[in-house]
Amino acid sequence: MVTVPLHRVAHARAGDKGNRLNVALFAYRPECFPLLVEQVTEEAVARQFAHRRPRGVTRYLLPRLQALNFVIDDVLEGGVNSSLCIDRHGKTLSYLLLDLAVCIPGELAGLIANNERRLK
Repeated sequence: MVTVPLHRVAHARAGDKGNRLNVALFAYRPECFPLLVEQVTEEAVARQFAHRRPRGVTRYLLPRLQALNFVIDDVLEGGVNSSLCIDRHGKTLSYLLLDLAVCIPGELAGLIANNERRLK
């Protein structure tokens, strides 16, 4: 097994509504989806966002899309219109989730590395 940042095996889209963050996580490859289901849990996401003190994290599985959707409550400091922080919209926080470390089989890491080299 090899530990890699989540962004090596998935991409994300995020948005916000008030003080609620919504992050959808999509596996790049079908082989990655079961690993995401196993490792990117509500508890793991809550730990990743712990410094923002989420009130709750709810995960929804979307197997036909090879995706997970997370609803994270109370992490936007009151929401876009209430927060005094610059650039704390939900869209920017998807990168925080994509920094989460996950373990993948070495052979899958090799496939991902080959794909990344071809894209350069």
